[in-house]
Amino acid sequence: MGYNRQVYAQILREYEIIRNNHEKDLEIRKEEIYRKIPRIQEIDQKLHTTGLTLTRQLLHHKVNEDNIINEIKQKSIDLNMEKGELLATNNYSVDYLTIKFQCIKCKDTGYVENSICQCFKQKLIEKAYSQSNLSSILDTQNFDNFDFTYYSTNKKAKEHFSPRENMESIFETCFNFVKSFDKSEENLLLYGEPGLGKTFLSSCIAKDLLDQGKTVFYQTANNIFGLLEDYKFRRSEQIVTKDQIDRLFDVDLLIIDDLGTEFVNAYTSSTFFNILNARLLNKQKTIINTNLDISELDNLYSNRVISRLIGHYITLKFFGEDIRKIKLTR
Repeated sequence: MGYNRQVYAQILREYEIIRNNHEKDLEIRKEEIYRKIPRIQEIDQKLHTTGLTLTRQLLHHKVNEDNIINEIKQKSIDLNMEKGELLATNNYSVDYLTIKFQCIKCKDTGYVENSICQCFKQKLIEKAYSQSNLSSILDTQNFDNFDFTYYSTNKKAKEHFSPRENMESIFETCFNFVKSFDKSEENLLLYGEPGLGKTFLSSCIAKDLLDQGKTVFYQTANNIFGLLEDYKFRRSEQIVTKDQIDRLFDVDLLIIDDLGTEFVNAYTSSTFFNILNARLLNKQKTIINTNLDISELDNLYSNRVISRLIGHYITLKFFGEDIRKIKLTR
């Protein structure tokens, strides 16, 4: 799934609306304060004119430049201190007449020194969630709503744990993955039969990290490789840009769902390795969900890919009954 110019333009318009609302809100607060505390209006007028007045003195009189600069600074400090004291005395916060930006880094412009701000990147990711209908899914697919009762407490002979015990262990690993996200270099490989909660748990992780302001991109392997092929071979009418491809490598967490359902060839395997390797080198996290076990993945992908998965991913095996079937009987 790619982002087109309309998405970028839409986000820039959203930033413009946010900034306009900031200005309107500030004007409303100013009118309120000026009405209740007229002295603050006088102070703001003095702050506005002090610099101009002293600049004229500097231009038209032979005075020491350092003295002028120090005088400007001291007068501004004195006026701002008086302003803050007046606000506090009247039970207002000292920053009541200051714009409170949603993003301090870019001041709600979307850019920091001509580079896209992290909040802009997150808005792009959120657009992707919205377009793929994952936003509504995340309302229910989160750690608080995880139901262990779908997993049996009966242990089969070939397994060391019951499905319930196994899932409790997996759940704890996934929860700790979020908790230690900035401190560890862990990646996750979730594998097992369909309908056992792999995608659900990935959504739980995505939800918590999105709430922390992390950038997360969730997509099926088939769609990811399709996007990469469209970019490389220009086989689609939709224009795929380098920025769209870079997002696979830039986000804090990339979730690749349904690995193994795509058509695998030399290009796919090589591309998959490049994604895994680049993200490992950049210490960025990846979660992979697949219905295949390690031996089946070994038959599909190159040794380099399998080496990365075995060496750098915590493998979590899901087993039990298909939850979708259980829901039908409840």
